[in-house]
Amino acid sequence: MTDQAPAAATESPDIPGKPIAASRTTLSHIMTHNDTNLLGTVHGGVIMKLVDDAAGAVAGRHSGGPAVTASMDEMAFLEPVRVGDLVHVKAQVNWTGRTSMEVGVKVLAERWNESAPATHVGSAYLVFAAVDADGRPRRVPQVIPDTEQDKRRNQEAQIRRTHRLARRRAIMDLREKRAAEGIED
Repeated sequence: MTDQAPAAATESPDIPGKPIAASRTTLSHIMTHNDTNLLGTVHGGVIMKLVDDAAGAVAGRHSGGPAVTASMDEMAFLEPVRVGDLVHVKAQVNWTGRTSMEVGVKVLAERWNESAPATHVGSAYLVFAAVDADGRPRRVPQVIPDTEQDKRRNQEAQIRRTHRLARRRAIMDLREKRAAEGIED
């Protein structure tokens, strides 16, 4: 459920662009024993849920309505999160297409028993598709990068999009080739 054309080429005059700062958000959550895995640290799935929640809030805020997760890639867990940590999930739209957008997410943990600055514990990139009441794709406003850092993130998001599309195309080509050779999967 991703676009084929970048927003700049398909921008509609009736949908004005929005600056990245307009939809940027942070969600925070204290980790408890209910969030732990068998090793006693916070389960990766709990962190992924927080990432998806923050990204979904940003996608809905940017698109002005419902948006659904189309894909998640490059979820990196850099440091373990422990019980008692205050986790901050920071999210922003990095790139927009015609009906989809990439949301970048950074996960930070404030250690409950340390006075050190928050630790960067994870990062992820998600693609969301804006949908109407019937679940069909709908147009999204073009994202307007505010800062040099936002411009860099937008350029990197375009690279990730190119790689996602190339990977999908290569997989589909392989499947077609195998089907033509009579190989069943």
